[in-house]
Amino acid sequence: MNTEQKRPQRPEPPNMQEVGALLDGKPQVSDRRLFFQLHVFKDCLDPNRIVEKLEKGSLNAVLYDDLNHPTGLGVLLAAEDPAALIIESRNLLDVSNRSDLSYRPEMTMTGRTYSSGREPNLEEWLLNKPLQNVLNPDFPWAIWYPLRRSPEFYRLEHRERGRILGEHALLGRGYAAGGYASDIRLACFGLDTNDNEFVIGVVGPDLHPLSRLIQDMRQTEQTTKYIESLGPFFVGKVQKQFARGG
Repeated sequence: MNTEQKRPQRPEPPNMQEVGALLDGKPQVSDRRLFFQLHVFKDCLDPNRIVEKLEKGSLNAVLYDDLNHPTGLGVLLAAEDPAALIIESRNLLDVSNRSDLSYRPEMTMTGRTYSSGREPNLEEWLLNKPLQNVLNPDFPWAIWYPLRRSPEFYRLEHRERGRILGEHALLGRGYAAGGYASDIRLACFGLDTNDNEFVIGVVGPDLHPLSRLIQDMRQTEQTTKYIESLGPFFVGKVQKQFARGG
């Protein structure tokens, strides 16, 4: 009788790379991704001080006027290094410590670009396209919101999840094909104070199509059956964009 005990099998470390579609028979992989963070303020009667901070900053950024708050502003920051977001956001808070500008922490949204494994151009998806969308001067309107799926969604088979997400994606591609809207999809697992899983941005030349896209998405199977929470929503119009080279 073999009394030798089996040694416990060592777990394989997870692959931290983003993976795209096959290219020349090999999967595309990348260790790069972008982190986005939205900060929202109120009681801002003079936005010039925030503009000066962003002009002196080193990050790609967008300054929005808040549609739903007459003295509100939103600041969107983007960086590959999340530590850079901390530095830049603290510079903004130096401005907001004054009595005529208040920070709204309940509206903060943070997320990272990610791959699904099907992207034909991985780097374009992770780095270039999201920045092009938020910095496009022809897309002055934006709606940003977080969401969380229900646990039941993650119990579905992989193929069934793909079918449900495909319906949602097809709707978005139709709006993009018409020039009405483009999206920025970010994962925020473990990054959100309210345990949200994704941050979504939709941007475009006019506000009505963005609202209509969200309305149409409410009818998809994903939203009607598997979305546990949505929002809060930030609706902004670009006041100024800050595009950095490189």
